[in-house]
Parts: sequence; C-alpha cells; structure tokens
Amino acid sequence: MANRKIRVATTSLAGCFGCHMSLLDIDERMLQLAEVVEFDRSPITDIEHCTNCDIGLIEGGVCNSENVHVLREFRKNCKILVAVGACAINGGLPALRNFIPLEECLQEAYLDGIGVENPQIPSDPELPLLLDKVRPVHEVVKIDYFLPGCPPSADVFWKFLTDLLEGREPSLPYELVHYD
Repeated sequence: MANRKIRVATTSLAGCFGCHMSLLDIDERMLQLAEVVEFDRSPITDIEHCTNCDIGLIEGGVCNSENVHVLREFRKNCKILVAVGACAINGGLPALRNFIPLEECLQEAYLDGIGVENPQIPSDPELPLLLDKVRPVHEVVKIDYFLPGCPPSADVFWKFLTDLLEGREPSLPYELVHYD
C-alpha cells in the first residue's frame, strides 16, 4: 500500500446505515486500514463536512434537498466516488415510495396513519424538501465505482478498498457478491 495516507470520507443519505455497519465489520482489519488511510467525514471521526479526499463512499439514495447538497459536496471533494449498496445504486427500499405519489405518502404518514395525533404535514423551513422520487446517486452526480449488496459484506469492502489502495482496478470475485 502507498506511503502517503489516502484520505477516505463516507456519508449516508436515504438508507439504513447498514453499509456503514458492514464497513465497520471489517473488525481488526480496520487497524491495517488505519495504517494507510486517514478518515475524513465518517462514523469514525464524526466530521460534519467532507474536505478534499481521495475516496468517497456514499450509501443511501437521494430523497431530499439535503441529500442532493451532501452528494454534490462529496463529488466536488472526492477524486473517486463510490456508490455503496442497493440504495445508492438503485434507490433500494426507500425507492418503494416511488410507486405512490408524494402527496399520498405524506397524507398517509402524517394525516391518515394509524395512531397519528395532531395531524399535519410538517412544513418547517428547517426540514429539507422531499424530492418527488427517491433517486440513485448516479442520477445526480458522476459515480466512479459501484459496490453492490444490501449491504456489501465486510469482505467486499476489504477487497474493494485494498485493490484501490494498492493501485489495482477493483475486482470482486463471484463468491463475494453472489445473491443466491
């Protein structure tokens, strides 16, 4: 691996944070990674905004204006941007709302849902505006690599990152990404 530490940033958009948990599941290999990687924005550092990085890992789809802003910030600051997991690649489970008009979703969740008290659709200007559809990240910015899975396993993260860090084109063998 390289002498200079590679800067890596991560973020989660509309998803469950499962991809981040899977990254953390590389367990003791995280110590090996820390020898060659400096983490910028990530669950390890709790840094809020991404600065110039070599690799950015994005999990989750794009469902609101804040997601668009974060994604564009990452693209601007990361030399290599990786869509991680099904939600980032194709919208995943959050995209199931794409089959129902947004107004109907809001009405069910905030007005007509079981157990709703004081029914009203939130309209606080501090809340990010919802997009009409949940979008995969490649529809908003250029993505350099796609890391499949829901979530990708720790071994997939390890193989992908070590390939990149050692200057190889990432190659994931079938046994790491199969779905049967």
